[in-house]
Amino acid sequence: MSAASRPTSKDVARAAGVSQAAVSLVLGGKWPGRVSAATAERVREAARALGYRPNLAARDLRTGRTRTALLVVPALTNEFFARVHAGAASVAAAHGFGVLLYPSPEGTGPATDPFASAPAALDGVLASSMAAQALSGIGAGALPLVMLDSDPATGPGTATVNLAIADGMRQAAGHLLGLGHRDLVHLAADVDSWTFEVRAAALAASVAAVPGARLRTRRCALGVAEAQAAVTALLTAPGERPTALVCDDDLLAAGACKAARRLGVRVPGELSVTGFDDLTLATAIEPELTTVTLPAEEFGARGMAALLTAVDGGTPADEELPVTLTVRGSTDPAPART
Repeated sequence: MSAASRPTSKDVARAAGVSQAAVSLVLGGKWPGRVSAATAERVREAARALGYRPNLAARDLRTGRTRTALLVVPALTNEFFARVHAGAASVAAAHGFGVLLYPSPEGTGPATDPFASAPAALDGVLASSMAAQALSGIGAGALPLVMLDSDPATGPGTATVNLAIADGMRQAAGHLLGLGHRDLVHLAADVDSWTFEVRAAALAASVAAVPGARLRTRRCALGVAEAQAAVTALLTAPGERPTALVCDDDLLAAGACKAARRLGVRVPGELSVTGFDDLTLATAIEPELTTVTLPAEEFGARGMAALLTAVDGGTPADEELPVTLTVRGSTDPAPART
């Protein structure tokens, strides 16, 4: 082989002392059960030494693959979904796949096919349930589909990968109830989505289980300004103020804290506030936010791994990833009431 020539699989096979078929199996990730681990390592070492890279374009022509997955999310501006994309893209890249990121127009509304024909241009789709309405518009029904944050009993995909959202809300509620709070308000995202329905049900059940505790609900759009307006109206309304706000998202919690501060209501002295997601915003505000930490990167990575299993003809199992409550400065024992 000349210095200017590109190494081939035949060169790798010769260097490793194996057949070209063995090289193809190893570098295609399909060697387990067909060649030994020692042989597989010898092939990989020969490929590294020669600087060999498989000709993916030629392989894709043979297999009909595009080695491209689509990630459908509600919005590109949301930090949580940016982190989901990072995790998904990392796993995809390790398997020679690219990821196209496609935000559903209007957040959760229908979308048009961004390709001449999505089934011809893609190998599979990974989608958030918050953007589920976009799926029919992009022809996802003809492709392997894995849903994120979706009801495993009714989800349209091959599999669902979820976060333990209900448990996260139970942790937040248990923390507040354990601090003696008995007058709570749920600042709920006004979004028609399974994930927010689960949060509401888990919170209601947790509060209902404690004698003397009550829960009210205020819904608002998912944004800081909207939450600030809703909480301003809540805190200035006639009657006794709540002692705790349980927010569906850190953005809502930030708006709640802003409203309280402008009204002179001390957080957490007079009002405790919890969030959900653990965005960068959670530690940028003062006091720092007690919130449910969601492993967004791992969430995206597990979702993409499940999708690649489906693309390869396998049947991925449904998964649920644990979440944790991170306690910071925005919560305190309930203030005494006379």
